[in-house]
Amino acid sequence: MGKENLEITKLSDVAVIHEVATFFHKKWGVPIDAYIESMQDSLKSQTGVPAWFYIKEQNEIIAGLGIIENDFHKRKDLSPNICAVYVKEEFQGKGIAKSLLNAACKHLSENNISDVYLITTHTEFYEHCGFDFYGMIEEDDGELIRCYHKKTT
Repeated sequence: MGKENLEITKLSDVAVIHEVATFFHKKWGVPIDAYIESMQDSLKSQTGVPAWFYIKEQNEIIAGLGIIENDFHKRKDLSPNICAVYVKEEFQGKGIAKSLLNAACKHLSENNISDVYLITTHTEFYEHCGFDFYGMIEEDDGELIRCYHKKTT
């Protein structure tokens, strides 16, 4: 599967929330109830945040990301945040994450949100996707983490 065959789906159906939440929970270990709550909120959102996107290949979720207000850091002014970016290992290196990030930015732009942030331990990947290194910021647990910024338009 190459990125030209991608079908990025914005979560819009309550029937798939548990499946999508389970995908992220298994990768990131955040309680499944937190994902479910955010995904339910996304179905009612009038602002574009939160929002969740995923990609299926042969009826299995292989990649996804979310857009939330804050991704467990103390800089509440750096909002919204792209979170939980993940592409299953066997599908990495095909431009899938970049396509998901672009879809998220397009969604935000369509909702008149011009800036987005994300935190990560990666050190070059997001620059290749058009993000700028913002600086080190403090997570809720007191650890420092890399923060990136991108204009959505």
